[in-house]
Amino acid sequence: MDRPNAKTDRRKLFVKSYGCQMNVYDATRMADVLAPEGYDETSDIADADLIVLNTCHIRERASEKVFSELGKIRELKVGRAASGLETTIAVAGCVAQAEGKEILRRQKAVDLVIGPQSYHRLPEMLRLAKSGPVVETDFPVEDKFDHLVSPAREKIAARGVAAFLTIQEGCDKFCTFCVVPYTRGAEISRPVAMIVAEAEHLVASGVRELTLLGQNVNAFHGIDEDGGACTLPDLVARLSHIPGLLRIRYTTSHPNDMSDDLIAAHETQPVLMPFLHLPVQSGSDRILHAMNRKHRARDYIELVARIRAARPDIALSSDFIVGFPGETEDDFQMTLDLIAEVGFASTFFFKYSTRPGTPGAEMADQVPEDVKSERLARLQKLTDAQRHAYNAAAVGKVMPVLFEKTGRHPGQITGKTPYLQTVQVEGPASLIGSEALVEITGTSTNSLFGQLAGQVS
Repeated sequence: MDRPNAKTDRRKLFVKSYGCQMNVYDATRMADVLAPEGYDETSDIADADLIVLNTCHIRERASEKVFSELGKIRELKVGRAASGLETTIAVAGCVAQAEGKEILRRQKAVDLVIGPQSYHRLPEMLRLAKSGPVVETDFPVEDKFDHLVSPAREKIAARGVAAFLTIQEGCDKFCTFCVVPYTRGAEISRPVAMIVAEAEHLVASGVRELTLLGQNVNAFHGIDEDGGACTLPDLVARLSHIPGLLRIRYTTSHPNDMSDDLIAAHETQPVLMPFLHLPVQSGSDRILHAMNRKHRARDYIELVARIRAARPDIALSSDFIVGFPGETEDDFQMTLDLIAEVGFASTFFFKYSTRPGTPGAEMADQVPEDVKSERLARLQKLTDAQRHAYNAAAVGKVMPVLFEKTGRHPGQITGKTPYLQTVQVEGPASLIGSEALVEITGTSTNSLFGQLAGQVS
């Protein structure tokens, strides 16, 4: 690996992460892997000896956005070289997995391309890259989690009181619009003991809320210490006994893996927050079939009814794809009807865009861009109205807020309700890392406002 800059005996690492929460988790683990190699994180890309773009292939034109960013970074690399500073550029994540050598062909400044299942080998790959560009996108035989470094407690504390924890990766569903099975591989679940140990380390370092991550997290089936299978509700029960852990969340779920036991856990486990991200994607059975979702719109609505029977106050979030190939105006209206019937606290919505190598990319009847845009605007109008109504209904209520950080203004602190709403409060920074009761007094576009009403924990 390259020698440190003359100014310091340690190098600087800058990681820019795109996309999902798992990429955020992966970015922190990359930094953890590189810390023993002499790298400290920096928020200033111009100061970085190693720049890692941790990419996502879900969003529209994902690879083109990466190449645009790489063009800017190339200029930075040239400028630093003129000052006698060496800069290494690595592309990681799902675009790296999908594009491979094409990245090196299109952008000669890149030194290393490494897939999401191989970043535990970053130190080794960086050493190899000193002799020329390297591509590492094979799915390794060994489990990367067996080789990751536990971060120091002070580093965890600096990252905040809420943390992500990957428990499952990959997907076996093969939705026709999605690249995840090709970039992340088949579903695998981490062993329970490894998850519990990581969770205990995080909580001992000041974390108070854990979000359990997986591409299909509610299909979790990790092996426990006795060799038996452990489901997601089993795991939540195990983690709930960790002293100091106040809250557990999980994402992302598939409706077909929402078991009775998991639904019951929302009723019986106080540590499991009443917020559920449960993507449906469309309200049209015809489009759901074309997407290979293997559930109908009515199945989803009935599932929501069962979940709400177990936990009446649960807040629901979902994903919607607008303009999937063959979507008619009637199909789209069915999506609007489902949204109106279910009622969501928040939503994520996207115009369909083709992903090379997926069945959807080869389908006939691609929907024109102007039609997609017009439908997206109508969907957004409906979901924005639902979100604003949901937040407005919180005004006057008293609820526990876990405070995470200081706010934008002096004397202000910010945190989350159990329903994942951001709350701004005038209060002391000493409350960060604890829960306090807050009376909600108002709302804005993206936040709630409140006043302290009492200490909880």
